[in-house]
Amino acid sequence: MKLANAFGLWTELSLALQTALIPTMKDVWKKPATIAHLSRTFMAHAWIAFASQVDANARTVKRELFLPNATGVVLDIGAGLGHGVQYLDHSKVTKYVAVEPNIRMHPELRKTAAAAGYLESNGTLVILGCGAEEIMTILESLGSTMHAVDTITSVMSMCSIPSAEEALRALVRHVLKPGGQLLFYEHVLSPRKDVAWWQRFWAPMWQIFYDGCRLDCPTDIWIGNLVDSDDNGETVSIWSERKLWGVPGETEETVFHHVLGKFVKRESRMIS
Repeated sequence: MKLANAFGLWTELSLALQTALIPTMKDVWKKPATIAHLSRTFMAHAWIAFASQVDANARTVKRELFLPNATGVVLDIGAGLGHGVQYLDHSKVTKYVAVEPNIRMHPELRKTAAAAGYLESNGTLVILGCGAEEIMTILESLGSTMHAVDTITSVMSMCSIPSAEEALRALVRHVLKPGGQLLFYEHVLSPRKDVAWWQRFWAPMWQIFYDGCRLDCPTDIWIGNLVDSDDNGETVSIWSERKLWGVPGETEETVFHHVLGKFVKRESRMIS
């Protein structure tokens, strides 16, 4: 892997520091308790500054993934500022449930969702200040009903979920309906060993500034390996359909190795 590509991440981090460090320090000065959530505060300032450009860079692939596929009740993991709602077809998506633990992003998230036609006042919008790993809170927001979500979406969020593999397993088993879809656009651990080495090298520092975001999560593998029991008690894949592909034109030498996925849950009985 070329060193220029390996250290390209430092350029992005430097820009984030120039943009978000001073506002973060001001927040700490005004409210010292903020220091307990320093990474989350820094992430909020950086994301507010750069999210629109990051979203624009992947607009085509996200539109092709979400617009024709997302239906019914949509659970958006790590909704951020709400950019994902712009790729939903309002005639097919009846409710948008936005999971975003960083409450600093909620005002803009609410505004973006409203512009797309989703409102808390009529029940088409639910904003949760919890993490995707907080399964009981998510279920309670859905009326404590198991398998109440038709579509789970995620855009570069699974990398930040604590115990992500376990959380994904619980979300798919208990929250997603049989026949429901998991649609995602994520950066994951590269299959190239040299790129993966650099991802692991940068990951500890990157997660400090970006609220737990890891560059080295094999999220696509975790999702693909989820299992269930069929009607005969045999262990089988939890998926009836699995489609995984890369971003057209993306260099193999990037430490931000992106994949897109469309996975459909089996219709068979679910593990309780």
